[in-house]
Amino acid sequence: MNDELLIIDFGSQYTQLIARRLRQANYYATVLPQAAITSATLTKFEGKGLILAGSHHSATTNNHPPIRRFVRSGRVPVLGICYGMHLLAKFYQGKVRRGGGGEYGATEIRLVNNSPLWEDSPSVHRHVWMSHGDEVHALPPGCVCTARSASGTIAAFESPTKRVYAVQFHPEVSHTVGGGRMLRNFARLCGCRATWTQGNIIDKILSALRAQVGAKDRAIIALSGGVDSTVACVLAHRVFGARMTPMLVDNGLLRAHEADQVISALRDHLNIKVHRIKAADRFLAALQGVQDPEKKRNIIGKTFIRVLEEETQKLGGADWLIQGTIYPDVIESAALVGTQVIKSHHNVGGLPTKMKLRLLEPIRVLFKDEVRRVGAKLGIARALLWRHPFPGPGLAVRIIGEVRPHYVKILRAADHIYLEELHQAGYYTKVSQAFCVFLPVRSVGVGGDARSYHYVIALRAVLSTDFMTARAAALPAQLLQKIATRIINEVKEVGRVVYDCSSKPPATIEWE
Repeated sequence: MNDELLIIDFGSQYTQLIARRLRQANYYATVLPQAAITSATLTKFEGKGLILAGSHHSATTNNHPPIRRFVRSGRVPVLGICYGMHLLAKFYQGKVRRGGGGEYGATEIRLVNNSPLWEDSPSVHRHVWMSHGDEVHALPPGCVCTARSASGTIAAFESPTKRVYAVQFHPEVSHTVGGGRMLRNFARLCGCRATWTQGNIIDKILSALRAQVGAKDRAIIALSGGVDSTVACVLAHRVFGARMTPMLVDNGLLRAHEADQVISALRDHLNIKVHRIKAADRFLAALQGVQDPEKKRNIIGKTFIRVLEEETQKLGGADWLIQGTIYPDVIESAALVGTQVIKSHHNVGGLPTKMKLRLLEPIRVLFKDEVRRVGAKLGIARALLWRHPFPGPGLAVRIIGEVRPHYVKILRAADHIYLEELHQAGYYTKVSQAFCVFLPVRSVGVGGDARSYHYVIALRAVLSTDFMTARAAALPAQLLQKIATRIINEVKEVGRVVYDCSSKPPATIEWE
């Protein structure tokens, strides 16, 4: 058996945090949607533990997921969290009912029996994060309650003989005191080794790549200059060497001086020569009249791959297209969790289903913070690793509605001023991502003692670790005022600047 922990996702907004918490403690965890789980999947599972995550669904219905046989087999320890706890209770003949209003938010529980999950716990009282409407009101035979909330509700139970452990609260969220320790304790009782380190991650990725590609296969990689494609490029270069051609598609939707900066940075810091493709007119023509963000992403994705295929043929052909797809891209595109699509990422959902090139995604299983740590281990310069993320569709998804050439020009100029001021004020490295959004609406103003009627620019800056969740950065009012003044004075088509204070969720980081 390997050291993997498998997390089954039932649609909870917190599921991915379970994987992140475990990985931060150097335990490898993967996530699969409930819809993708079959008896064969579980029978073939060679990991050491299973975690049933939460859900917005109720376990009081009879529509249970097909995991009964595996859970009852006792092959590996199982941890149920919230909805997962309710499923385990019902599977083992306990009783679940709708609670009297449920428990939500910060809650205090009391540990009432010893448990390996409580190992190293400093107190019998613990503050945790609850989010449930159902509750276990009768324990399954052979199980013991190990914690209760102040209301008397069963907050945790277990059966070491069945190798089953269950908690009502969410140990994965930061609001649960000692939650990370609990997850580490579960990994240890499963017999997992803490081997998910940067060095081992690199070795695993390189081994997987070498096993997947042929000794004479050739590849291209589409570079954006962001951390994801840069790290993917350096990893793939160790496998392909001179058989890989890095390409940068200048689609007319890049930030100011972006192409030149990316090409020089990769050449100077990593000794990687980039092939530049100028295709701005082609992309902008394809986007003419299109307003729907999903259609824009799909058009850009299809045009992108066609341009790459054509250019690749000119260079003698290739077998693989390498992309810097990461875990949040996969999750939000619903390619992993099987739930509602939030948006199609260019690296995932925007590509055509039929391509001449096979797709290779070296860092697909990594979160953003893991990508940066791997990049540092590879020796990539900090300036490259900490560039703010930039979406594959570029400025097209930062223009609300139709993408017009003069809209792009306005947005690019405003965005350049914004980032320049953040750098000068020392805030670029203090925020996780910052950018401008162009709003195709006009606002009345006053300029030179006369009425003006110009466009609106929205500023966005967020703080985030993994980009699965984010909160708006509290930039100083004086700095925001300076940025707004410069944009309005220097970009004549802009008459108003606003600041986006939305968090993720409920909003996304990008506007489209």
